[in-house]
Amino acid sequence: MKTPTVKSKDLLTVTDLSKNEILDIFKFSLKLKRETYQGKLHRLLSGKTLAMIFEKSSTRTRVSFETGVQQLGGNALFLNKNDIQLGRGESVPDTARVLSRYVDGIMIRAFKQEMVAELARYADIPVINGLTDLYHPCQALTDLFTIYEREKNLKVKLSYIGDGNNMAHSLLLCASILGVDISIASPKGYLPDKNIVERAFLLSKESGATVNITTDIDLAVENANYIYTDVWVSMGQEKEAGKRRRALSKYKISSKLLNKCPDNCVVMHCLPAHRGEEIDDDVMDSNKSIIFDQAENRLHLQKGLLCALMGS
Repeated sequence: MKTPTVKSKDLLTVTDLSKNEILDIFKFSLKLKRETYQGKLHRLLSGKTLAMIFEKSSTRTRVSFETGVQQLGGNALFLNKNDIQLGRGESVPDTARVLSRYVDGIMIRAFKQEMVAELARYADIPVINGLTDLYHPCQALTDLFTIYEREKNLKVKLSYIGDGNNMAHSLLLCASILGVDISIASPKGYLPDKNIVERAFLLSKESGATVNITTDIDLAVENANYIYTDVWVSMGQEKEAGKRRRALSKYKISSKLLNKCPDNCVVMHCLPAHRGEEIDDDVMDSNKSIIFDQAENRLHLQKGLLCALMGS
């Protein structure tokens, strides 16, 4: 099986990939998924090792990457920040240089985007951003892959309701690259970063995507095929939890909001969900929800991504 190729050594944000590279990874990941269900083994990373550094804990990121590498015949090392010298004063460049001598790739889930970028700058091996406070590229790629798998094309409208956070940023950029119409509704003070919005508008001119940033929820979900949300309080924001819940209280997916969307509109969430806050139970557990399809597809999309970055 021919693995997709990409020009970038790393995945720090979705803009490290071109539209054609993303689509090639989608097609490849879909093939891997189908054949895995058929019982076929893919030893495309045999003998290779992925180091996984976690400043932030995670269920889906750890399990999907670790399982994915193992299914591809490779090995995964879980490295909590307290397990390595990086957590006790060793510089990021020195950590990058040492790990480059031991392993074939690094996945890091961190707070600061600058730290991930510095790690990539000094590493001779691929570095994958598993999440930072600014971006969540693997999740956004998975979400658009999930839509691609369902639709066999990307001529849809995606509406995001809630905090203009790392998830909103990566969805905005990924949709703009791929030509997916996207509308984001957030309250004042919680809108996506202006520089990222400007980048998305530039990308959308090339792809033909429509980009809309608004505070108006009804406007955002008009004619939406997919409606998406994320938690109001992310890890590290606990001190401002009350303020955030008050500001975002109307920006949730409920059955009332879903009824304003077309009949074929379905619901997405990157998980973990705070049920009853940004999404109601009856919506999350309904036949309109593809949330757990998304969660599963982290495994399949990331296998394709790992092959593209770490394959021979």
